[in-house]
Amino acid sequence: MEYVIEMLNITKEFPGIIANDDITLQVKQGEIHALLGENGAGKSTLMSVLFGLYQPEKGMIKIKGEEVKIKNPNEANRYAIGMVHQHFKLVHNFTVLENIVLGVEETNKGIIKLENARKKVLDLSHRYHLNVDPDALISDITVGMQQRVEILKMLFRDNEILIFDEPTAVLTPQEISELMKIMKELVREGKSIIFITHKLNEIKEVADRCTILRKGRYIDTVDVASTSKEELSEMMVGRKVNLTVEKQEASPQQTILKVDHLSYRPVHAHKNVLTNISFEARAGEIVCIAGIDGNGQTELVYALTGMIEATEGKVFLKDKDISKESVRQRALDGMAHIPEDRHKHGLILDYNLSENLILKNYFDEAHQKHGFINFKRMKEDALRLIDKFDIRSGQQDKTIVRSMSGGNQQKAIVAREIDTNADLLIAVQPTRGLDVGAIEYIHKQLIEQRDQGKAVLLVSLELDEVMNVSDRILVMYEGEIVANLNPKEITTQELGLYMAGSKRGEGL
Repeated sequence: MEYVIEMLNITKEFPGIIANDDITLQVKQGEIHALLGENGAGKSTLMSVLFGLYQPEKGMIKIKGEEVKIKNPNEANRYAIGMVHQHFKLVHNFTVLENIVLGVEETNKGIIKLENARKKVLDLSHRYHLNVDPDALISDITVGMQQRVEILKMLFRDNEILIFDEPTAVLTPQEISELMKIMKELVREGKSIIFITHKLNEIKEVADRCTILRKGRYIDTVDVASTSKEELSEMMVGRKVNLTVEKQEASPQQTILKVDHLSYRPVHAHKNVLTNISFEARAGEIVCIAGIDGNGQTELVYALTGMIEATEGKVFLKDKDISKESVRQRALDGMAHIPEDRHKHGLILDYNLSENLILKNYFDEAHQKHGFINFKRMKEDALRLIDKFDIRSGQQDKTIVRSMSGGNQQKAIVAREIDTNADLLIAVQPTRGLDVGAIEYIHKQLIEQRDQGKAVLLVSLELDEVMNVSDRILVMYEGEIVANLNPKEITTQELGLYMAGSKRGEGL
């Protein structure tokens, strides 16, 4: 059997951790081969070895039966290997087209020529239904669109072996089904895909075979069609995982958050991004804001948390008007926030874990004296949270956060925010990019917060999460709330119609 790629007995170590321990992966020509594992199982590391970002301590890579040494990503490209990274590698102040040609520009006497590239990009975009505007700035387009740019980058370079690292972590349900179609189309044309994910539904939908990793070790390679989701999740986590969310009936109490006719129009914009938004979230309930990405959810959260100032309207936290307060003051008033972008707003990546866990309270009397941080107390707090929230890292509280897996970075934020014991927890896509074990854990934490009498405002793009975790669903479309729904009384399809704007709720 000829494999298009073979990674044989790969071992890759980092300080305090063996990320890949003797792993073998064999991919056939023209298949979608899923790579499944928990956060921190070593999936991204293994692919970074294949893409030339890391050199392994042991093992060899073969392409079409020939042993190769891949020293850097440019060499990977030479072997027709392309990769869409989990955190996109795009230059934000460049256009789509400039990002796609970056590194393979056509020049004439030192001047970049874009005509041919533009034509090729438009052809590819049309052929694979990617519909991206080549002149848009990356900073102006949604994450779903940014991902399409990454895919176009690979296709533009005529890559044959395509690595998708958690490609659906940032997409809406509609974009995910589009991506699945694109992947199947690529394979029909003879390309081979390695699909890193921990979403079992997606593996069942598109993958032919699946290799499972656990804690840096190879577990098995299975045929997807003949393996159940339960079997896959058990191999991945090493125990049975409850794939359904268990929770009691909610018993909402007093209002914690009240949003009153909130509107927001950015400077120089022609129209509102948020229009006349009013709703309440009460103690003891999980209110979920659902919607397709880019319909004002981000701006709403920014306005609630103090990162932007609304143009009109008021925000009340426990009857106190906090509309003009700073981010810190809102936190002190009883607001916790798990942000959408964990790297931009959730963590300081070059600080260690204990420093990140203290960001919300380093200035209070318990943690400092005369401006000097009490490091003993900081370490004790960090170790308590690492233990309580099962945050895995190579060097415990001393680990630099940048080196941790995405799931463990997320757990660190969840630990810090829940530990503030705030009355209102705003959780924005808290399970984005996490595996079933970590998702099960975070859902439990949200429900526990609700049951302790906190108000939880969940913003999510995951339809399953919206339907299973929330007690009430508010749907946002084009900056307005278009529906206030009970998840027990609607179907996923109906919810999709509200999200797409083709249906509006009565009595709003």
